[in-house]
Amino acid sequence: MPQLRKDPITSRWVIISTERGKRPSDFSTVPPPRQLGFCPFCPGNEDKTPPEIMAYRKDGNLPNRKGWSLRVIPNKFPALQIEGDLDREGEGIYDKMHGLGAHEVIIESPNHNDTLSTMPEERVEDLLWAYRDRILDLKKDDRFRYILIFKNHGEQAGASLEHPHSQLIATPIVPKRACEEVDGAKAYFKYKDRCIYCDIIRQELQQESRVIALNDEFVAIAPFASRFPFETWILPRNHEPFFQDSKKVDMVSCSRMLKGVLGKMDQVLTNPPYNYLIHSAPLQETEVNHYHWHLEIMPTLVKVAGFEWGTGFYINPVPPEDAAKYLREARL
Repeated sequence: MPQLRKDPITSRWVIISTERGKRPSDFSTVPPPRQLGFCPFCPGNEDKTPPEIMAYRKDGNLPNRKGWSLRVIPNKFPALQIEGDLDREGEGIYDKMHGLGAHEVIIESPNHNDTLSTMPEERVEDLLWAYRDRILDLKKDDRFRYILIFKNHGEQAGASLEHPHSQLIATPIVPKRACEEVDGAKAYFKYKDRCIYCDIIRQELQQESRVIALNDEFVAIAPFASRFPFETWILPRNHEPFFQDSKKVDMVSCSRMLKGVLGKMDQVLTNPPYNYLIHSAPLQETEVNHYHWHLEIMPTLVKVAGFEWGTGFYINPVPPEDAAKYLREARL
């Protein structure tokens, strides 16, 4: 019989369709043929993108030229614009404001065919440092309330360009999805005086059935109320509200964990498209004992359709215990 499972943080209900019981081979995840042609992110095409905001380069290399290992640029077609003021106003019962924010692209490698699962660990670590550097810089702008780091890998996951890249968007308000997590974590902390994420980590390490991978600083789990098949969370084992406060040892361990989990997904699911995102505490939060930053990975294996849109429920045809077992047993 299918199970209804409740996410203890957001109170969202999920249907775990145990009767469908899909295996990894049931998902068609063979990537489409690689596109040929011009790529604005490849070395030598720096003049075809907006001027870089930041880059990791060998000493002596000039900005906006070849010789970089990672490059950050403004999005050429930004969702939000960095110039101006909010000018919030009402229009009858409606609220509106200017589309203020920042939208940046992090070009992860000069190699067009690189992926995070195949790049050296130190290059994945560089990417995490770049995320941190940009958050710390944008945090100085008091117009911004939240910064989301996300990656769309593969056309089915929303990537318009194949070249390895991720994105950052800073917003003047805290998005609804983030508010749901923060408010749920606050309510739990108010009731129990403990971080719900820390409690989840303790319980998952005791039960072990949903643990995918583990090192001294991080754990990867298939969440109890997984919305999607093979959804995976990577969490620091020690309480840390802000991603940008991570230390050197955390970056090293997190890069190793991220590369390893994505490698396991590539092996089990045949190089699937996926999205990942980093959820960190809102920038203006000061009392943050309740919140715990984490990275969520969602392979794009099923479509969200009418039932999901109409109810807010998700139907997951792979129990997270099964997903964790498949990924845990994958040998890299």
